[in-house]
Amino acid sequence: MTRLADLTTLRVGGPASELVEPTTDADLIAAVRDADAAGIPVLVIGGGSNLVVGDEGFDGVVIRDARRDIERDVAIQDDGFCGGVSVTVAAGVPWDDVVARAVRDEWVGLEALSGIPGSTGATPVQNVGAYGSEVAETIASVRTWDRLESRVRTLPAIDCGFGYRDSLFKRSQRGAASDGAVWSPTPRFVVIDVTFQMRYGTRSAPVKYAQLAQALDVQVGGTASTAAVRDAVLELRRSKGMVLDVTDHDTWSAGSFFTNPVVAADVAASLPDDAPRYPAGLGAPEGAIKTSAAWLIEHAGFGRGYGVTADAVATLSTRHTLALTNRGGATAADVLALARAVRGGVRAAFGIELVPEPVMVAAEI
Repeated sequence: MTRLADLTTLRVGGPASELVEPTTDADLIAAVRDADAAGIPVLVIGGGSNLVVGDEGFDGVVIRDARRDIERDVAIQDDGFCGGVSVTVAAGVPWDDVVARAVRDEWVGLEALSGIPGSTGATPVQNVGAYGSEVAETIASVRTWDRLESRVRTLPAIDCGFGYRDSLFKRSQRGAASDGAVWSPTPRFVVIDVTFQMRYGTRSAPVKYAQLAQALDVQVGGTASTAAVRDAVLELRRSKGMVLDVTDHDTWSAGSFFTNPVVAADVAASLPDDAPRYPAGLGAPEGAIKTSAAWLIEHAGFGRGYGVTADAVATLSTRHTLALTNRGGATAADVLALARAVRGGVRAAFGIELVPEPVMVAAEI
């Protein structure tokens, strides 16, 4: 029997009752449709990088998209009249393979999203972002299987409801979409493929993040070669243990475990003067401010490498306090105990409730 610990980057999680690995669009749709028709719970996964599965596992069908080839599972259409390109990528293709090909083939706009683990299909669900960029900036449309209406639907970007680490797809998992139903752990809309609209070139999109600009020796808002941006981002991510490496326990994680809180202006005003304050971004309430979860964690007394006991096998990364890591042999219970301690400490210190970023399956904090 397949253990979900073997399919996730955090390397925790109990058994899956059944594992299906579809190799075509039709097989993916059929696997989801048949499970739904039989009333069997469905968990669709890609790289397993944004997932925390409980130790009891998942009593249902796990569907792991096997369309993972960066050459075969990608369709390209030149938009010659405007100097751009439309690129349609199967949901199962590893995301960093897409970014690497974009830099190689001179497609501009993805370079700052280098090194993010997981599959392409997960990127619109989370509206993944890093170093001042979000995937919503380049998505043209998302082709999905609508589990409610049992049909294929292509959603243009404007209908995807993108916000900070949020989307229509993600909101359906918590009952916050328009139909009000809770579709969990797999959203109502299962991503089949994603179409990106980019321009051709070798100069990057404007660099928005100060740390990245400094690494590139450019001003915020300036540009560099897309290759240089990719290299700089990968180096920054490696320095924080955010590029997967089987030999490095700091990378045995689900990435950033908590989202950066978006808070009302009065809450932001109550924070210490040196607390980071950023624009809240897409979909945020008027006047809202985004602050740093990592800063809150550190200033609530949780340093790098923190564990709930001296011999803990689940600790904060030794390089980045926002990552909860498996030091080898940790269980989901160990990781969740650490998450509860950190969230409770931040709540006590600042009155802010941190929100987990990974999808929780048979797990809660």
